[in-house]
Amino acid sequence: MTRPATRRAVLAGGVGLGIAGALAACSRPAPSPSPSPSPSATSTAGPTGTPTASPTPGGPDSWDALAAAVSGRLLRSGSNGWNSARLVENPRYDDADPQGILRAAGTADVQAGLAFARNTNTPVALRSGGHSYTGWSAGGASGTDVPRSLVISTQDLDGIDVHDDGTVTIGPGAQLGDVYATLAAAGRAIGAGSCPTVGIGGLTLGGGVGVLVRSFGLTCDQLTGATVVTPDGSVHEVSATAEPDLFWACRGGGGGTVGVVTALTYRTQAAPGVLLFSITFAWSAAAAVVRAWQDWAPTADPELWSTLKLLNGSRHTAPTVTVTGVWTGSKTGADTTVDGFIAATGAKPLAHTARQLTYGAAMSALAGKPQRVSEAATSSIGSVKLSDEQIDVLVAHAEAAGDVAGNLEGGVALDALGGVVSDVGRTDTAFPWRSALMTVQYTAVFADGSDPAPFDAYVRGFRKAMRPAWGDAAYANYCDAAITDPADYFDVNTSRLHRIAEQVDPDGVLAQPNWV
Repeated sequence: MTRPATRRAVLAGGVGLGIAGALAACSRPAPSPSPSPSPSATSTAGPTGTPTASPTPGGPDSWDALAAAVSGRLLRSGSNGWNSARLVENPRYDDADPQGILRAAGTADVQAGLAFARNTNTPVALRSGGHSYTGWSAGGASGTDVPRSLVISTQDLDGIDVHDDGTVTIGPGAQLGDVYATLAAAGRAIGAGSCPTVGIGGLTLGGGVGVLVRSFGLTCDQLTGATVVTPDGSVHEVSATAEPDLFWACRGGGGGTVGVVTALTYRTQAAPGVLLFSITFAWSAAAAVVRAWQDWAPTADPELWSTLKLLNGSRHTAPTVTVTGVWTGSKTGADTTVDGFIAATGAKPLAHTARQLTYGAAMSALAGKPQRVSEAATSSIGSVKLSDEQIDVLVAHAEAAGDVAGNLEGGVALDALGGVVSDVGRTDTAFPWRSALMTVQYTAVFADGSDPAPFDAYVRGFRKAMRPAWGDAAYANYCDAAITDPADYFDVNTSRLHRIAEQVDPDGVLAQPNWV
């Protein structure tokens, strides 16, 4: 079977990259040992070992046969619940009209869905959390370049099983809010994102930037094993020692292009106490705050993580500068480092709050009240500190969010890296940006039903303006259809990801955009 070239083929240089899950954007197997460094990026070996379970020959070759073969729900237009099932988290894609949606109840359902796609040449879209900025997981929405597809959803694979050895096995569809609450109840913790409705699968598969990243590492760094169904229907239990190439691709290689992950196992740590703080400055101090923050946040004690947001738009009476962060050490240590940062800005905060919370309460507080919002977004990797002139460009473009008609809120968020993230080699996982100072996210929120073009132009123009400082590098979990070179996401790891995908999916079953 040969499929026509698609945007995914362009993105991957001919074949797809990564594994399936749910993405980390938000406006919201048996336990394995901790991973050891995987083979170097120059390795020519593909996935190794024998699959745990091989596919059953044949498989469903019609929609009725697929419905009869699965224990989950197969929804089609007119089915009860179809209209709500079509929707992903971004309302700009609410016109999605996939051919069908398979809400998998287990690994066997995923195997059946992939067999149906192979037998009928039906395009496949993969979905778990449905937070994709590009709408690729909608399975066929306007402006996505994705044909009407069979959506294979792992949303219902949301179990969370905490083990006595300190590991936890989680379904890819489990939302972060539920993950945090379950772990906190057991006195355990992992580091992940802040949006409570993001599925943990795609967050992990694209890397996993979020709160506690500087003390716990990326979410993918905490992964010790996964169950992966490859496009031929084979089931693979992967870890650092079992099929290490597939495991390596699971750790930052992007979501949804060489297989479907149905379970992930992580090591956890004892749940720490968390000091949650927020500092607001006047816009006149924006440049000084950026200058002081970039000197401080990426190189501070690993117990500290923070994000700096410069936002403007019709929701604001004036543009805002806010630094929010967490500290997992002693309060005295937090006072020292935060006070030092404030002093370095030379500005007096308009507001400064701090609360000592449990891990579970802190994650809940950071989540806020997520809601579906129409938005445009893209990203950069902040690899170097900005010069004074470049800081002025950043501040000016953030302020200009208020000049875009209909922009409710837009601008930039800088999220600190460093800490233990930089302890891992750039080729030890598929996430290559180990020496970066920060991830950078450009966003614009607009009214549902509005033409997205001016908002896409704003965020992409912001990214272009920062290119002299940060180049073309971007974060795979903040995917952007305008980024067509996979090396912008994966850098030195691109060729290895390409080889793995080519061996696992030679027929291009997952050849269309699938980062979910």
